[in-house]
Amino acid sequence: MSTELFNLKGKVALVTGANTGLGQGIALALAEAGADIAAAGIVAATETEAKVKALGRRFVNIEANLISIEPVARIVAETLAGLGGLDILVNNAGLIRRADAVDFSEKDWDDVMNVNIKSAFFMSQAAGRHFIAQGRGKIINIASMLSFQGGIRVPSYTASKSGIAGITRLLANEWAAKGVNINAIAPGYMATDNTAQLRADADRNKSILDRIPANRWGEAADLAGTAVFLASRASDYVNGAVIPVDGGWLAR
Repeated sequence: MSTELFNLKGKVALVTGANTGLGQGIALALAEAGADIAAAGIVAATETEAKVKALGRRFVNIEANLISIEPVARIVAETLAGLGGLDILVNNAGLIRRADAVDFSEKDWDDVMNVNIKSAFFMSQAAGRHFIAQGRGKIINIASMLSFQGGIRVPSYTASKSGIAGITRLLANEWAAKGVNINAIAPGYMATDNTAQLRADADRNKSILDRIPANRWGEAADLAGTAVFLASRASDYVNGAVIPVDGGWLAR
């Protein structure tokens, strides 16, 4: 099999929440495969920018708060203006709030749902209009183990990530025949800022590691291969899939 199937040279990828963690790892993986990168998020992705440019790729930083959909059209417009095209969208920006369900606030519900599912859908819609017009495009949503399971003390996160799996399938149903691939990656328990509380809790940390057959927390680099696959021609007949990258968590 030719590695050209995975070559992203000449492609433009827009990654939300690329300043750190999983988003940064995905952006760098796509850049290593040849793509130029636009990064959109509330914090300027300066470290990611330096690393992408060190690979010889172009980079555009777009400051935007995806807690509302107000900046969505601007994000796509600035990507097109800055990099001359758009071929890949990665909906990675995410938010998590933890509290018992009996105490969970409306604000914590709304904030998480707005970032994780509402903005992801409308980012997909805006990019999708461009992809449909050009007859091709790739959308990669970031799902979660909680797209399959219920979780504990994260009701809005669970609801939003279950929703991500649903809209991934819906958009594939509508857009697959138009040349657009929409899939999702469901990371397992990853060593990121979102899981710092879990890793700091000795009992929870042990219970999680005891269930992961790989016996370790995942790293951003563990998503690289799956992200490049879903962004490339290698996945042209993959649509509506939610692919776990979880060290075997779901198999246990």
